Amino acid sequence: MKSNWMRNSLIYLIILVAAVVLLYQLFPTSSKPTEIGLDRAIAMSQDGEIAAITVDSEELLIITLDGRELKTAIGSLTLVELQELGLNLEGVDYNVKPSGFDWSSLLIGFIPLILFGALIFFLFRSARGANSQAMKFGRSRARLLQGSTPTVTFDDIAGVEEAKQELTEVVDFLKSRDKFQSLGARIPKGILLIGPPGTGKTLMARAVAGEAGVPFFAISGSEFVEMFVGVGASRVRDLFDQAKRNTPCIIFIDEIDAVGRHRGAGLGGGHDEREQTLNQILVEMDGFDTSTNVIILAATNRPDILDPALLRPGRFDRRVILDRPDINGRTAILKVHSSGKPLADEVDLEVLAKQTAGFSGADLANLVNEGAILAARRGKKVIEMQDLEESIDRVLAGPERKSRRISPKEKEISAYHEAGHALVAKLLPNADPVHKISIVARGAIGGYTRLLPTEDRYLMTRSQFEDMIATLLAGQTSEKLIFKETTTGAQNDIEEATKLARKMVTSYGMSQKLGPRTFGRKEEMVFLGREITEQRDYSEKVAQEIDEEVYTIIQHAQDEAKRLLTENKKRLIHIAEKIIAQETIEGEELELAFTEPLTAKTKVKVTATPKAAKTATKARAKPAPKKGEAAPQFIPKQAPAS
Repeated sequence: MKSNWMRNSLIYLIILVAAVVLLYQLFPTSSKPTEIGLDRAIAMSQDGEIAAITVDSEELLIITLDGRELKTAIGSLTLVELQELGLNLEGVDYNVKPSGFDWSSLLIGFIPLILFGALIFFLFRSARGANSQAMKFGRSRARLLQGSTPTVTFDDIAGVEEAKQELTEVVDFLKSRDKFQSLGARIPKGILLIGPPGTGKTLMARAVAGEAGVPFFAISGSEFVEMFVGVGASRVRDLFDQAKRNTPCIIFIDEIDAVGRHRGAGLGGGHDEREQTLNQILVEMDGFDTSTNVIILAATNRPDILDPALLRPGRFDRRVILDRPDINGRTAILKVHSSGKPLADEVDLEVLAKQTAGFSGADLANLVNEGAILAARRGKKVIEMQDLEESIDRVLAGPERKSRRISPKEKEISAYHEAGHALVAKLLPNADPVHKISIVARGAIGGYTRLLPTEDRYLMTRSQFEDMIATLLAGQTSEKLIFKETTTGAQNDIEEATKLARKMVTSYGMSQKLGPRTFGRKEEMVFLGREITEQRDYSEKVAQEIDEEVYTIIQHAQDEAKRLLTENKKRLIHIAEKIIAQETIEGEELELAFTEPLTAKTKVKVTATPKAAKTATKARAKPAPKKGEAAPQFIPKQAPAS
């Protein structure tokens, strides 16, 4: 970059100097001498008007006493002959220029030509470099990483033990190929890494190269395709040629779905540049010599849109799944990312792993990093459990918006809303345990109730779905129970509950009325890669029945939430008052809010609306339970039936 800047600066300087010299010669600053006759010059010398005379070849250059410059032609006359004609040199400063070739004048005259010649030379050189760059346009842009200095190994990856075992065979083949060939085994030519974003597909490919100690060519699928026809195929050919010259080696194509989508689905009619690139990849993969130790790794999170020819045996004939880690995998990943960081003795990575169900490896790495940043911001020397748990909230919902000021009315509504979620989740047998309640605004949300599953779930039952929907609707139900009206804060809860109920009916076959079948078939354009329409394979009558079933499921869940909150209204008020006072409750304090005995002072105190305040006054005016009559008690969570 620096050399290009210096070269361009030199070219501009040459252009400037050439222009100045040319302007100087074309437009001289000094005026030319005035020509006079020889007789006039002799008369002026006799009158004493001349200060200096210079004999220059066949001319006399005269400077008068008043500073004028004159010249006159003398032909072949010498200075002696001029004196004989009457030229008076007394008191005149005269000299004679030596005869000969004037090299200085010639050089000054040719300076512009020399400068322009140098300029043309640089321009041609630049043009030749540009032509060379144009010839390199079809060259591969793959980055070559030498395996002699590995930066990532399998020790740096955790939570995907099955995938590591699959790829260990690739490393063994590159290190000891004879062991496999002696048994007639053929290592797969292509290995496709499949998994959601952030699960470590690219990191796994780098680890394979680091373990094998071989050159590693890395390129993205989008780097093949340009707007010029044939460039993608040319880059594919160049990439595989480089790989053959550096065997044994590994080629890694990240996001291969950028060029590997189904052929015939393009907007260009089925023969666009992307498909030519894919065709060249197919040819190169199937044309490898069996003695060539080149293994191709590719990564994608959309295997469903890849061309079938790319996935057939002989090309990408092995698929390695990198899914989101389970609780053991998350614990191992947290250990990897927290190694080398000063953790407090109280930090329990297993507890953090339980709180991060559904997190990918990238999410967990970000979690540990956010915890370290929070600890540094607070001036701590070690990372504490509090910092890591708060970083979970930051990853899920965003940073705290402490500057957001809400009125006491909205704060009270939010507290009862979140208390409703928490209490119903605590009471229902198939809901996840409540871990944290907060009404501190984070990101775009005004408050949240975080549930902590006790284990990873891969199968869900109808009872679990019904309890999840009841928990989602409990926030709005609590608002209606206390304030006699609802707010817009339940928008996302209602949306999620509706989606879940519709999936129960249309996808999971959990409708008692419609039976075990699915309704609707998703249609998508492979080129776009998004679901754009749903083909209805059912009648209008069935559509109405689907809506009725969805309504029934939601209504049943809401009735269940209302029943639980009504029966435990005092407990709901007790939890809400704690939330209002502390804004965030968790741990032992949260458990006490659910289990500690209720006092007689626990009353309905509402300030949200005049109507609600009136209702609260009526509630306070109710007489206490008669002697011997049992007051409403907290219903403990029951164990699910086996």
